[in-house]
Amino acid sequence: MSSPELDEQTLIAALKAGDRSACATMVKLFSPRIYRLALKLVGDPVEAEEVLQETFISACQHVQRFEGRSNLATWLYRIATNASLMRLRRRRLEVISIEDPIELESGEVTPRQLVGWGWDPEAHVLNEELRQVMDTAIARLPETLRAAFVLRDIEGLSTAETAEALGISESAAKVRLHRARLQLREELAEYFAIRQPSQEKAEGQRTDDTARSGT
Repeated sequence: MSSPELDEQTLIAALKAGDRSACATMVKLFSPRIYRLALKLVGDPVEAEEVLQETFISACQHVQRFEGRSNLATWLYRIATNASLMRLRRRRLEVISIEDPIELESGEVTPRQLVGWGWDPEAHVLNEELRQVMDTAIARLPETLRAAFVLRDIEGLSTAETAEALGISESAAKVRLHRARLQLREELAEYFAIRQPSQEKAEGQRTDDTARSGT
């Protein structure tokens, strides 16, 4: 009887034995997730494709180094994350924006302005407009925070898997995720501040219409 764990072990064994069809199988199984991760991190479809290729070429060439301490997907996420962050570092502009977060003496990063809002976006279904706003906000996150957020909250990795993919401790992964969420809240505050009054107005209008129809 087969199981996902057994199938993965069989695939890894074939990879380590130099079976080329095993590489093709790995690409087929994991390329959608790796491409999605790379696109979220580098924000460019062409570069995401390049990261995708680099990831699988590296994985097939260095599969002997895979020690099995994590599952295959987490190992691939780590390769893709490193490749994406290296690209971002190469193209990073040494420009300080007034919108950049503040780096404290302790090395911690905090948003310049924490803006509260009266409703929680996580409680609302993401519509297309909000999804685009969210994508833009994610793209504006510092690289390390973006990687933690994408791996944990978008790709659905556990904290341990996220830490493994990033090559950091679980506590460090939690800190990065917390900071990412804080910064996203600030980035999205203006969007929700604009939408909230209009929604309340619409709800008020519906209440008035209901009252009138009942008289």
